[in-house]
Amino acid sequence: MAASVATGVMEPLLGKLTELLGEEYKKFTGVREQASFLRDELSAMKALLDKMELMDKLDPSAKNWRDHVREMSYDMENCIDDFMHNIDSAHAKPGFVKKMVSSSQHWGGVIKSPARLRSSRFLLWRPMLGVRGTRLMIASIRVPVLWPSIPGYPRSTRRQQDLLAFFSVSQRPYVKSLLIGLQRKLGIKESSHNHELQEIVDHVREYLKHKRYFILVDDVWDQSAWNIISCAFPENSNGSRVMVTTGLDDVALCACHSDPACIYKMKHLKEQDSRRLFQLGSDNVCPPQFEDISAEILKKCGGLPLAVITIASLLASNEARSLNEWKRIKNALGAKSATQPTLEEMRGILNLSYIHLPLHLRPCLLYLGMYPEDRDIYRDDLVRQWISEGFVCSSRGVDLEDVAKGYFNELINRSLIQHVHTQGGEVLYFRVHDMLLDLILSKSTTDNFISVAYNYEDLARLHSCEYKVRRLSLISSVGGAITEALATSMSQVRSYAQFGESKYIPHLSQFKYFKVLARGAKIVLPTEIKGLVHLETLELLCDSTQSFPSDINRLVNLFHLILPDGTALPEGIQNMKSVRTLNCSVMSESSLEDIKGLRELTNLKELILSTPYGQCLTVERADALVSSIGLLRDLKHLTLDCDSECDGYEKLSDSLSDPPPHLEVLDLETWKFSIVPGWIRELRCLRILKLCVLRLSGDDIRVLGKLPSLVYAIFRGLDVSQDKIVVSTGLFLVLEEVLFWSDEDVTAYLSFEAGAMPKLQKLILGFGWKEWMGATPVGMECLLCLQDIQLWPEGTGAESSKDQDDVLAAIESSFKSAASMHPGHPSVTFH
Repeated sequence: MAASVATGVMEPLLGKLTELLGEEYKKFTGVREQASFLRDELSAMKALLDKMELMDKLDPSAKNWRDHVREMSYDMENCIDDFMHNIDSAHAKPGFVKKMVSSSQHWGGVIKSPARLRSSRFLLWRPMLGVRGTRLMIASIRVPVLWPSIPGYPRSTRRQQDLLAFFSVSQRPYVKSLLIGLQRKLGIKESSHNHELQEIVDHVREYLKHKRYFILVDDVWDQSAWNIISCAFPENSNGSRVMVTTGLDDVALCACHSDPACIYKMKHLKEQDSRRLFQLGSDNVCPPQFEDISAEILKKCGGLPLAVITIASLLASNEARSLNEWKRIKNALGAKSATQPTLEEMRGILNLSYIHLPLHLRPCLLYLGMYPEDRDIYRDDLVRQWISEGFVCSSRGVDLEDVAKGYFNELINRSLIQHVHTQGGEVLYFRVHDMLLDLILSKSTTDNFISVAYNYEDLARLHSCEYKVRRLSLISSVGGAITEALATSMSQVRSYAQFGESKYIPHLSQFKYFKVLARGAKIVLPTEIKGLVHLETLELLCDSTQSFPSDINRLVNLFHLILPDGTALPEGIQNMKSVRTLNCSVMSESSLEDIKGLRELTNLKELILSTPYGQCLTVERADALVSSIGLLRDLKHLTLDCDSECDGYEKLSDSLSDPPPHLEVLDLETWKFSIVPGWIRELRCLRILKLCVLRLSGDDIRVLGKLPSLVYAIFRGLDVSQDKIVVSTGLFLVLEEVLFWSDEDVTAYLSFEAGAMPKLQKLILGFGWKEWMGATPVGMECLLCLQDIQLWPEGTGAESSKDQDDVLAAIESSFKSAASMHPGHPSVTFH
């Protein structure tokens, strides 16, 4: 059953009411009878809410009823959660059910019939145009660009510029964080003394002073932000360049010192280009009966790439082939779109896509409002949060995470989210276009779905809102003293996320209804955390300088635990049997008993363990870890990132003779094996493999090449000079991307036979540039699907030499010559 925005809380509530009908609650007088009545009453309300969700407009009374039923449902679920938690104690009081019945009868009687709900028409259509692999394209109505000294500007390559960097500013920038990120991208070593903004600006400026650099500053909305950022870029005579993109004329003039000659105003797409983007290639030819209507729709898109791709994805999202349905979409577009495209018109087009989302995808899309603008978001974090919130419905025994990933792929296919990084054919990281994020936050405010605070005033204003805060995201510099009244108003929060620096550090013990806690900033943990009994997802992606709450093992509903850096396995972890995801970065400080306790976590699906650089597991701990892993039979993802110089890890080759049979991802890139472990050949479900073998041989490749599901692989061979690596016919039948990496010249020892790797699209070769012997791998022309060759020469740096430049130029020339002989003419790029 689908969960819409208005009914998103109804699904888990109805499920919990069904639980109250069980034998366990029979002893409580009247509970089952009243729970049955409530379930029936709320099911009827839900059906009506679903109909209202599909309507364009509601009259005020209908909207008021919808909002109060939604808030009532949240409170009901909280009451049931409290009751169930206290079931074995004297605190369990079944009288709360009567109060819920009274409340439901009140709001159930306000609107007896959907007839009172007025609506403009709502459309259900299934277009036929097939748009495959669509991407969200960034578009602005007018995008001035600062490009100093445009005439004669050369095409930049890595060897022409010492430094290249790109970063996005967004509407509400936290400039200090942006410049810290720029330091990392430029390879500037961060100083432990530079904590203030001015110190960071001076540090970057001094580093760039004598460099030749090219920096692209994207999406600047504010002159004051640019005035600060620009101070980090010194003027010099080395041919350095800075490009700025913005949607505002005044920012463009400010950025180019009021010289209009330096502003380039991007033009809208021409009709031919719009049609090409609309059809995404000549393979998708529009049928004759749709040519006229598609031309009218394209005209209304006004040559805006984002509008074109959004409408194309909307038309491709279903299967209907009715010409009338296409006409309805055309009529729904604003009349001014073709002649005077504005941000508001673009917003209307995005809203059209939202209106035609299936109900179950709407809360999933709105939940993206928890994340700040221009942030790369990890897919697996998001889908786990969807599940914890109850947005994902089970389907005939299919694992909920698989269902949630299906939801995610639907949003990708509709071009509502933009992929940033893929691996093994799956999108791992993505981001949301800022215009879509604005729409999401607007709808979230209307539906009291998410509350976002950018400063203390925003946080204080939430206290005076009509409805309680249910999901809270603190972004950037929220500060100020927190009052007791304000803290109390936040006690109903179900999901909490925090990004950026903030002086506001909440007391977690006040948030008893937490289901999701995700923080990327400083956190102060309470000494006890057992009060967060409903917590399902705990993600602490930040440093923690304090001890972790010792009673975390009492959170019986915790499914996903991402421990902060510097935190070892919790004591008594063997009791946390509900955990499905576990990430710990300090295994070297975890006790032997707790490492052995991992074997009790039989529900684990994903296990990511590592040690800090330079620290090792003892042989005893390594043996205990391997033994525990062998007992986790449902494990699908295993990453062991331990220091590669440690001894004793080789035993993994022998000890793990019976690995978890359902492994799909195996990352052992830092564990050195003398040969490929024999047990790897048993992993029939393995899709992604990262492996380090001391002396990679042809025999090893033959073992790995027979894995039937492998689509992505990294093979590190520290020494390949002892044996030719021949990828034979019939090996790696589904592999799409592979990285061969060696300290030696892997290109001289690698060859491919006809029929090997028939689906390979990307070949990545990592090697020391000083070791290159002037060859390219033999038989690359046999890789018929190859599209991209990436070269990662090690030992290069910003301070280049003539020898290095000459060798890199020769490498590039040799590989481009080989690529020109390939029937598909793959691209050749340097990492």
